[in-house]
Amino acid sequence: MSQKPKQALYPYTLQPVALDMSDAEFRNAQLALFEKSVQAVSLKSVRTKEWIILGITVALAVLGLIFVNGYSTIIFWIMLVGVVIYLLLRTLGMQWYMRREFDKQVSEINIPDEMYALKLGVQKHGLIMTIPAKSDILQNPQMRGMTMRSAPTQQGVLNWSAVTQWDETDDFVFIMFEMQGQKGSQIIPKRLNNKGLPINTIIKHLQEITPKGLKTDGMMT
Repeated sequence: MSQKPKQALYPYTLQPVALDMSDAEFRNAQLALFEKSVQAVSLKSVRTKEWIILGITVALAVLGLIFVNGYSTIIFWIMLVGVVIYLLLRTLGMQWYMRREFDKQVSEINIPDEMYALKLGVQKHGLIMTIPAKSDILQNPQMRGMTMRSAPTQQGVLNWSAVTQWDETDDFVFIMFEMQGQKGSQIIPKRLNNKGLPINTIIKHLQEITPKGLKTDGMMT
């Protein structure tokens, strides 16, 4: 019995795929990344150096309570309470601050009109971004520094080497990059995989550049 030949999968795009991102989806992407960032702020996020200092503080406080009597033990109780307060501020306090800043920033962020016409493609050398030629998207600070070709549509290439950070959630891929001194970011909905944008190829190239994970101070696009 003859076997049917396996269909070869083309891991890159032949033509850019329309982003088609709405304001609602944009805000959902921001919220998804924010929630992931908040979850990362826990006791696990406390650095080793901090644990060492806290451990020494607790050890001294315990020894003081064992060998010292009377009112002098107050200082050691204060040391223990201070450790607890520090950990609460380091976790719950940081989460509260992040939520406050998130609410403030999201209320001020809107998708530029030109982004509605943005198309994305993937090639071995980088992420392809295509927009109408008459678009003013290059005035957007996030897109400055990107070389665009003169044509009915303007095409920019985000080389993989320009990526500084990236992360993903169930529905989105987030990319932070820097080109010619200009910092920018891009949100890629994973639903575009069904329209011909190979998300797995994008992730593969990103993994080759830098490990997954965004710093909390770079989570907003």
